[in-house]
Amino acid sequence: MRFEQHLSQQQKQTQKLAMTQQLQQSIKMLQFSTPELLSFLENKSLENPLLEVSTQIDDDDSSAYSRVSSSGDSTQDWLSQLPSTEESLFEYVIEQIHLNYRDTYLRQLTLYLVEFLDVNGYLTITLEQAMEQTQASYIELLDALRLLQVLDPAGIGARNLQECLMLQTERDDQAPVLTYIILEEFFEELADRKWPVIEKALDTTLIDIQEVFDYVQRLSPFPGARFGSISDAYIIPDLMVRQTESGLSIQSTKQGMPKVTFQENYFKRMSATGDPEVKNYLADRKKEFEWIQSGVDYRGDTILRIGEVIVKKQHQFFLDTTHPLVPMLMKDVATELDIHESTVSRCVNGKYLQTEFGVYELKTFFGVSLPSTSGDSAMSTEMIKRKVKEVVEQEDKSKPLSDQKIVELLKGQDITLSRRTVAKYRDELNIPSSSKRKRYEKK
Repeated sequence: MRFEQHLSQQQKQTQKLAMTQQLQQSIKMLQFSTPELLSFLENKSLENPLLEVSTQIDDDDSSAYSRVSSSGDSTQDWLSQLPSTEESLFEYVIEQIHLNYRDTYLRQLTLYLVEFLDVNGYLTITLEQAMEQTQASYIELLDALRLLQVLDPAGIGARNLQECLMLQTERDDQAPVLTYIILEEFFEELADRKWPVIEKALDTTLIDIQEVFDYVQRLSPFPGARFGSISDAYIIPDLMVRQTESGLSIQSTKQGMPKVTFQENYFKRMSATGDPEVKNYLADRKKEFEWIQSGVDYRGDTILRIGEVIVKKQHQFFLDTTHPLVPMLMKDVATELDIHESTVSRCVNGKYLQTEFGVYELKTFFGVSLPSTSGDSAMSTEMIKRKVKEVVEQEDKSKPLSDQKIVELLKGQDITLSRRTVAKYRDELNIPSSSKRKRYEKK
């Protein structure tokens, strides 16, 4: 048997998508929120002397920082209502200690305990651990803790949620009479709604326990939280929808949006040097600027196009006071705009649309649909959740509806759901179970 090897040359033409670094960064720019995009461009400007980044400001457009009030007749400046965070919880407590207590050993122990407060105001060290580290007695540390706990905010220095609520109740003259003793002796029974046990032990009524429960829910479980960061307390919307005489109008917002500018004077001055290396460097930096500008423009145009489709398909949301949503999938928008579904997904996450009644993330307008039993048009999950919420709000609070009863009531409205689905939607709406919604009111 002879073995022969035949060699030949063939030329084939194939098409492949090469994920270059520039293409990867262009894709990332689509999913960046406005603050993330600004940070990205600022970093690029540090590397590219031809790229200048600025924030667009329009003095006539203050809508990005205000919202129409619920009454619809006035505009509020929400920025002016944001709490100041110049002083931290730690600094606030230290200042009170120095102002109220003499320089004694007990004050030193109090200052020591402040070092172990977390951002919510809770003490993260036990007195036994503090004894080992300070060589102080248990009584001395207990006295120091008491000095800490009488400071503001109420609840500071608590070692657990129960103690935090008790400290707040102790300083409130308007608290129901039985609140402190119930929190001290029957905290778990109150939380688990085992109220008959409390009723029997304290010889009281379920109505009085209901009053205590309502009061406790108004207390703050995190007394130090108001000193936290507010960096995400407000957002800058990417799109704005307004109702005009000719219909709904959508446009991109300019306020706070990053803008890239080419440094033409610097480019001409450096090009005049005649150095080949400098010219090659400038050519590369100019190309980088061009694709960055193209990416920013494409991002803005794509978000606007998606917003236009949202307004067209969800027009009743902007016109009807109940703000109903119809079923809409990202795939449908991608098909209409002739773009990939992943592009739509990247563009709607972290992007916001401002209306005359609030600000909404773009992905809010997307959702699957469920068919109705009457054969009418399908309903979105958001509309069904709203129906569940309406049923619960209209129930008799002394006899709250079970999940199965909600299923039956919705079926009468041509909405077919399983009990498990109702329980799922109820959890997503932060609605407690029927046993925890039961209220005891005076008749």
